[in-house]
Amino acid sequence: MTTALILGSAPMALEARCWPREPFSTVVAINNACAVRPDWDVMIHPWDFPADRVPQPRTGQRIVTEADFVPAQNAFGGFVYAGATMAYTAAYWVLAAVRPQVLAVFGCDMHYPPDVPTHFYGRGTPDPLRPDITLQSLEAKSARLMVLAAMQGCAVVNLSAGPSRLLFPRESRGGVGRARPLRFNRALVSSALAREAALGYLVPSGRYWEDLSRFDPAALRALDALWLAAVAEPLVQAQASA
Repeated sequence: MTTALILGSAPMALEARCWPREPFSTVVAINNACAVRPDWDVMIHPWDFPADRVPQPRTGQRIVTEADFVPAQNAFGGFVYAGATMAYTAAYWVLAAVRPQVLAVFGCDMHYPPDVPTHFYGRGTPDPLRPDITLQSLEAKSARLMVLAAMQGCAVVNLSAGPSRLLFPRESRGGVGRARPLRFNRALVSSALAREAALGYLVPSGRYWEDLSRFDPAALRALDALWLAAVAEPLVQAQASA
């Protein structure tokens, strides 16, 4: 089974330092998470990540930048629909480039309580909290990701404990091998995809913020509602059987 791990920078991410490599066939570190463990396969970062923090890859390791992840995310509808955070971007890149059967995330919960460290290295600037037209519902973006992953036979799970803005089913490392793609409401998904096509909000460059007047926030909220509805009942059923 091909299983990918996406490692974020939440304080709990440091727990992954002592994890055995199994069951993960690919380890993807977002930004500073490459410092958590040295055996990452991919380090992914945006254009404004400080150059002095980009590690020198060793044999078998790869650095992924916007030259790679923008086309990958565009293949899944682009940033406006998918949500412009590096967690979602990394996930769509993995779906396009690795095509795993299971995609597990750890330390990517987008939960930032006040007055405590938000990242394993202290306090950062939480990207998902910025006012952004693509991030009106972090939960809806996670629903969309789960559905598009399931459509290519991939289960998406969250290995983290504690509060999360992600709707992914929780799973233990030992249970990753039994994860299965989420079932979803096909009629609602068809409606959501048709709505996306009708809106035509794909920005090939990925730089959607350069032309914000194109996008209707209300239309995107309605789209988010469709994605949430498409997974609402299946998620309840999945939690009941867990």
